[in-house]
Amino acid sequence: AEGRLAHKLFRDLFANYTSALRPVADTDQALNVTLEVTLSQIIDMDERNQVLTLYLWIRQEWTDAYLRWDPDAYGGLDAIRIPSSLVWRPDIILYNKADAQAPASASTNVVLRHDGAVRWDAPAITRSSCRVDVSAFPFDAQRCGLTFGSWTHGGHQLDVQTRGAAASLADFVENVEWRVLGMPARRRVLTYGCCSEPYPDVTFTLLLRRRAAAYVCNLLLPCVLISLLAPLAFHLPADSGEKVSLGVTVLLALTVFQLLLAESMPPAESVPLIGKYYMATMTMVTFSTALTILIMNLHYCGPSARPVPAWARTLLLGRLARGLCVRERGEPCGQSRPPESSPSPQPPDREAGPPAGPCHEPRCLCHQEALLRHVATITNTFHRHRAAQRCHEEWKRLARVMDRFFLGIFFSMALVMSLLVLVQAL
Repeated sequence: AEGRLAHKLFRDLFANYTSALRPVADTDQALNVTLEVTLSQIIDMDERNQVLTLYLWIRQEWTDAYLRWDPDAYGGLDAIRIPSSLVWRPDIILYNKADAQAPASASTNVVLRHDGAVRWDAPAITRSSCRVDVSAFPFDAQRCGLTFGSWTHGGHQLDVQTRGAAASLADFVENVEWRVLGMPARRRVLTYGCCSEPYPDVTFTLLLRRRAAAYVCNLLLPCVLISLLAPLAFHLPADSGEKVSLGVTVLLALTVFQLLLAESMPPAESVPLIGKYYMATMTMVTFSTALTILIMNLHYCGPSARPVPAWARTLLLGRLARGLCVRERGEPCGQSRPPESSPSPQPPDREAGPPAGPCHEPRCLCHQEALLRHVATITNTFHRHRAAQRCHEEWKRLARVMDRFFLGIFFSMALVMSLLVLVQAL
């Protein structure tokens, strides 16, 4: 009996009904449509193309003046469920839609009540445009708006209202990349240049904050460790031959991470925070490698090198060496001996005769002029060798002082930059 009554009600309601016209008794009266949105899932956030894909439950409610009946005349039947294509539906669409396909919610049913109230619940997968600001990546927060409104009906014909001050998050499935802070709703009434009548719309603003744990582990921490490894090139012995190769290897590793980051970020004027950190670290590694080459040039000064200047001997080999504890083997820290000046060797005097000795014996060695000249030549050669060796050792020590000095500077720079970036995650 109830099934026959439902069929009879359906035939009576749709005998002279058309879904092409707005269902109001007075054409000058505006039809009120209540819009309610429930966020179910964040499917994808494409930062490079700036497209947000969401799974929503959209509920629309309005009153159809031509679909009313008396429940007592139909055995107390007060509601029926019929295909939505049979009734008039508001042409409310997503204004900032970024998908050319038709919505997949057109085949769902509507719930029709005896007083003409129509409720249309439909799931929808929406692709909307969203302006993504990655200047603070990976510690960024995004605001993506979804604007719903009628495409052809103005405010005098169809008025859009929102139920509640925000979208519902009761059935939201947590996303692994984004944390939802809220989805407030705001109704606006705008007048466009094409038309004179106002057009109301409802904008749901999705507030998102990125979960930065994965990016910190995969992109940031390797860069931090590599940047802390780069200044250790100053601590390597110059004779190892690995000082420059370490800097070049670190620079290549940072370039690989920079390319991985550039593939996922949109090309924009604002450089991401992690991109700035990469560029600063690469600049620091480049300068440290260049300084390493200069220091190695000081270390490998040959015997023909000039002596260390007096100001460098006093300032660098004296004060700075004591402050940085650069000392010789067996020398206590802070009490390094001042470097001795290199004595200039005296060339042998070939014209001068043998020194007059007290001996008057004709076969005494002191009267052998050739032998004395050879001994003087050997002595002067030994003195010149000692002077060149002492000069070479001073340049080596100066290189060690410069290595220790730049090690502290660049390690402090890398540590400060890493802390400034990591403190954003707290």
